[in-house]
Amino acid sequence: MTSTVGAALRDATARLGEEWARIDAELLMAHALGLTRSAMLIGAMRDPVPAGFAPLLERRLAGEPVPYILGTAEFYGRTFAVSPDVLIPRADSESVVAAALEAKPDARRVLDCGTGSGALLLTLLAELPAAHGIGIDRSEAALRIATANAAGLNLADRARFELADWTVDGWANGLGRFDLVIANPPYVSLGALPGEFDALLDENVQMYEPAGALFAGPEGLDDYRILVPQLKNLLEPNGVVVLEIGATQAGEVTVMSHEAGFAVTLRHDLAGRPRGLILT
Repeated sequence: MTSTVGAALRDATARLGEEWARIDAELLMAHALGLTRSAMLIGAMRDPVPAGFAPLLERRLAGEPVPYILGTAEFYGRTFAVSPDVLIPRADSESVVAAALEAKPDARRVLDCGTGSGALLLTLLAELPAAHGIGIDRSEAALRIATANAAGLNLADRARFELADWTVDGWANGLGRFDLVIANPPYVSLGALPGEFDALLDENVQMYEPAGALFAGPEGLDDYRILVPQLKNLLEPNGVVVLEIGATQAGEVTVMSHEAGFAVTLRHDLAGRPRGLILT
């Protein structure tokens, strides 16, 4: 039987056996202890193992993502509440936010299409203190999480969240026009056969994250085909759109954007993969 936090972490790391096993184990242990990871590493390694650690580890061993176990995820230096009702915000999307801040640093009115946890919109508002924004989503559960995140980040006075679905006629009525529109629509391709996935998608993502926020038809392009032609009507003069894309979709979405009347600039993420399109 493991007697100390340090020994339990070594055992959990071996059992998880993944690239990020040690970090995952430390995050779960710190959560069970009620400490920050840093505080645990500095002062609690010889403490007794808390009873709450074992069930958390079993959930991770079953494949559940750490942010869902903890109920929070880090994004752009801030902490966001998450649940299986929303996608986990990832570092790939941080490059899209950075591109938006660079492309439109003077934005005063921002729209986030498919807001989920609100991570993209709320990060932009936190970085642009003069801006206000609206986040839309077709999931009421996601909007509740986004609203809570806005309150937690003291941004509730500048962020509004609305139930809307860009596949439904009239979804944008009353929204007005924006200096900056950012969107991370579903872009994972579904396989041609039932239950088959074309995209190289981690099995645990398929199992735990919301399918409606991931999958967009056989090529992963269905939502772009619907949304991109509508974007001009949402922009102020000199407004900018920033789209997150899958790593293989730059060509197809660029063609759609040109057909909708936009000039397009491609941005890559930190791994060098195509990740964002700036539409002007």
